[in-house]
Amino acid sequence: MATITRTPSKTWKAIVRKRGWPTTIKTFRTKRDAEDWARSTEDEMVRGVYIDRTEAIQLLLKKALDRYLLEVSATKKPSTHAAEKHKAKALKAELGDYSLAALNPGLIAKYRDDRLAAGKSANTVRLELSLLSHLFTIAIKEWRLGLIYNPVMNIRKPPPGQGRNRRLSADEEKTLLEACDKHSNPMLGWIVRTALFTGMRAGEIISLRRGQVDLVRRVVRLTDTKNGSARTVPLTNEAKKVLDSALRNPARPFDTDLVFYGEPGRDDKRRPYEFRMAWKKVIKKTKITNLRFHDLRHEAVSRLVEAGLGDQEVASISGHKSMQMLKRYTHLRAEDLVARLDQLMS
Repeated sequence: MATITRTPSKTWKAIVRKRGWPTTIKTFRTKRDAEDWARSTEDEMVRGVYIDRTEAIQLLLKKALDRYLLEVSATKKPSTHAAEKHKAKALKAELGDYSLAALNPGLIAKYRDDRLAAGKSANTVRLELSLLSHLFTIAIKEWRLGLIYNPVMNIRKPPPGQGRNRRLSADEEKTLLEACDKHSNPMLGWIVRTALFTGMRAGEIISLRRGQVDLVRRVVRLTDTKNGSARTVPLTNEAKKVLDSALRNPARPFDTDLVFYGEPGRDDKRRPYEFRMAWKKVIKKTKITNLRFHDLRHEAVSRLVEAGLGDQEVASISGHKSMQMLKRYTHLRAEDLVARLDQLMS
């Protein structure tokens, strides 16, 4: 039975008590609204379909994102956590003041269109929507906020981009490596060459420890990878020489096991060498345009394919789980394919 009472603040409080259900309370500006809500709530309880949406109505998206970053993102890799904090910032700016219950497909579709119109890439918007979608999934399944559906699932996602096809020319490679070798810290050149000769990701390279590098068997054993699967990367003679030089670095301190180490922090602990600023300076100095560090991985994987390795062999080295993803990373030069065809047809 519902109880409707007048509050000191001149609003109307509706209290619904029904056996087998938690007591439900909600405040309204008018008595009519309170009566309508109480009647509807009692009817849903009788039919066994009542869902308490109070928390979803009260919880703003910006607060929900803070909770998600604290409880969910914090359990992921530091790089993933940082990336999701950046995506959450964009979502907060546009949708943060809406409650979870108020967010609907129309609002989210408008967010998508506005972000694309502002010049954001389709992939950026897809990743932001993916974060929002997973937040709703967590809110429904784990937080039990009374949400009945995920509104992100009811809108069109921007089509995936074509992926980068930046290849490194021979002249660019020579210029790049010479500039890296002139840098005050030799680790920059070693890191760049390791990426170019092995196809490993930046995070995999800078987190390498001496015990993972086996120069006798010419392999690097990776345990902490982007997709969570351990893999063993074979080393070419060039890659072996680079890592041998890095391990024999005469300036190596005794207080770290990292292959590429930085200076001690305020806590006196050494962390991986932060090479990004040095990389940007070298790129700016050489005037090589439109080249990202991750493009070195593209180049390395493409060279493996051009060398005649099969898809499965390349995937075992690069760590790609699907052939579709591998194809996005391999962009073969037509002139190299001509030479390959001549070998096969002769």
